[in-house]
Amino acid sequence: MASYNRVIIGGNLTRDPEYKQLSSGQPVCRLGLASNRQYRNRQTGEMVQEVCFVDIDVWGAQAESCNQYLQKGRPILVEGRLKFDSWDDASTGQKRSRHTIVADRVIFLSSQEFAGAERTTEQPAQKNPGLNPNDPVEKKLMDQIDEIKAKVSKPAPKKVAPKPEAPKTGEIDFKDEPPFQDDLPF
Repeated sequence: MASYNRVIIGGNLTRDPEYKQLSSGQPVCRLGLASNRQYRNRQTGEMVQEVCFVDIDVWGAQAESCNQYLQKGRPILVEGRLKFDSWDDASTGQKRSRHTIVADRVIFLSSQEFAGAERTTEQPAQKNPGLNPNDPVEKKLMDQIDEIKAKVSKPAPKKVAPKPEAPKTGEIDFKDEPPFQDDLPF
């Protein structure tokens, strides 16, 4: 029987990362994530907020990055697989279980609120929020974004009028066409 186990979820961290290093030396980081869903109740017409809380385990170098850069409230996107854990509760003797996500990839997102919280009153708002103009790599990225925006804002070249028909002499007359112009915003 074929199986497929893939999860993609986004939300905000409910607590600071819990980092551990196992006796084998393998780093692991546990994240708590809240993913919100808002919908309108058809009977009452009221907006309802539904929250899904999920624990996420991150392993290896990503665990170290998560521990270093993430904090409570930070938005992230996680791609991974669903894992089912079951155990006997030592205090009650009952069987316990839960689902967790084992992350393959964690993407750190930035929101206006998060970027604004880091900015002090002395720092002006950046043209590209989330990018640091003092970092050479990020400065190069900002310059490339500005170049692309400048290219997009230029007017499209004028179309060339077609050449008049050549007399039929048995040869094929190829006509040059203007280059393809797409309407993409970048």
